[in-house]
Amino acid sequence: MKKRTIWLSLALAVGQASHAFAQDASDALRYSRQQFGGPARTLGIAGANVALGADFGSLSSNPAGLGLFQKSELHLTPGLGLGQGEGRMEGSSSAAQTENKNSFHIASAGLVLTGRKADTDQSSNWRGGSLAFGFTRTADFNTASRYGATLNERSIGGRTYTAAEQSYLASLEGTAPPSYFSDIRRQSSAGDYETADALAYGAYLTNIVRSRNGSDSAIVMRRMRGPIGQSESIVSRGSMSQFDIGYGASYRDRLYIGAALGIVSSNYRTTRSFTETETDPTTRLNSYTLRDDLSTSGRGVNLRVGAILRASDFLRVGASIQTPTFLSLTDTYNSRITTDFSAQGSDNSPALPASVVGVTSVDALENIYDYNLTTPFRANGGAALTIGKIGFLTGDVEYVGYNQARLSNAKGEANGDDYSFSKENSSIRSRYRSVVNLRFGGELRYDVFRVRAGYARYGDPYQTESSVNRIQSFYTAGAGLRQGSFFLDAAVMYQAFDQAYTPYTLSNGLEPLIKVNNNRYTTSITAGVTF
Repeated sequence: MKKRTIWLSLALAVGQASHAFAQDASDALRYSRQQFGGPARTLGIAGANVALGADFGSLSSNPAGLGLFQKSELHLTPGLGLGQGEGRMEGSSSAAQTENKNSFHIASAGLVLTGRKADTDQSSNWRGGSLAFGFTRTADFNTASRYGATLNERSIGGRTYTAAEQSYLASLEGTAPPSYFSDIRRQSSAGDYETADALAYGAYLTNIVRSRNGSDSAIVMRRMRGPIGQSESIVSRGSMSQFDIGYGASYRDRLYIGAALGIVSSNYRTTRSFTETETDPTTRLNSYTLRDDLSTSGRGVNLRVGAILRASDFLRVGASIQTPTFLSLTDTYNSRITTDFSAQGSDNSPALPASVVGVTSVDALENIYDYNLTTPFRANGGAALTIGKIGFLTGDVEYVGYNQARLSNAKGEANGDDYSFSKENSSIRSRYRSVVNLRFGGELRYDVFRVRAGYARYGDPYQTESSVNRIQSFYTAGAGLRQGSFFLDAAVMYQAFDQAYTPYTLSNGLEPLIKVNNNRYTTSITAGVTF
């Protein structure tokens, strides 16, 4: 089935994270905020290769760099990522909790076929060129976090709010037109749950109350008393990769130009388990757990062109632009509520059948939806300073306009519709902004050995200021060996970034704020040959 729905009212994002299972601004940011990729040599200098050339990473950054290759090349780069997230509820005395997420991946693989005229052949100013085919991992979605805390009474502005008024179930309370309640009852009667309110109603976590005239008037939550324990675990996995074909040419070994076509593949999955517990003996609800699974697969295309000028024997300057990536995406949702009810307790509204006392689960129908996303245009500029045979220093500047991303419908697809996405695109424009990303790197050479280091700073894409540091920082190091036609490179990258989100939203504004500190170590090894 297809349905645009926000399962379980999840997450108004205020940091990088968002867990709203619908197509919204957070999706646009997730697939637009990419990172540098390529073989270990590229990773060791933090991806700063726009002006460098003769590096396979040029294929996905500035294909003009292919024109500097002197020989053909074949390589493969496997990698291992070790990640950790430390989550805590803002204002809670509970200790932060840690969750790990590790992954094995292929960071890069490629073939470069180079042809050059002999120095004695002066029949043309075009001295040579390279045709390249390759795979590059451009985004890493592997993260994990968890937190655990207790909701207690809070006094604000002279009013005391109970823990129940801060609970997720409070977000489901409210009024609606009669047709809305009829639809909830229809879903419950058929056992085919399509919406969050209906699923909670079918799990006996909420009830529909009637007005004095006997008509349905509002949704109310099952009674909860005393402190409420709250915990959540979120595990995300997957990546975005690009399959490229590109060509770079050399004009008089001074000017290099190139172009590349990218075929994008994306695979993202996140699993969220959210639990609330209470121990008051007068209530029948002991605990409930919401489990949501979102899987998104996508494919797309982009084009990039670039140039490098050898201003002198020591200095190169380069620039490249990449068109927006046009992505076709498919979301698949699955949702479940598991409850634990006691046979004891004075509250019995709604009345509990004997079959739901103890632990039971209620599942929603699987939901599949097709839509499109256009990611922002990107522009890169860079300079590289070569120091004879000692090594080089290089730096890049990248412009990305995150507020230019756009969602659109896929009404021609089997699971699409004609939804306009005007509200979501307005949110993208108001929430995000353009940023400048910086990358710096260098290499030292001694005989057949190479040593590298780099740093990259990716700017905060959000318009509003926050106490959360939303800048992404990358620290890299690497080493290499060149022996005849064989080369071996290794790189390690440390990435640090913070997130903040609310697991649900409440009309009273008392939803908890969750902060997560993330770090990730990625190691990559490239083995290759020249010929």
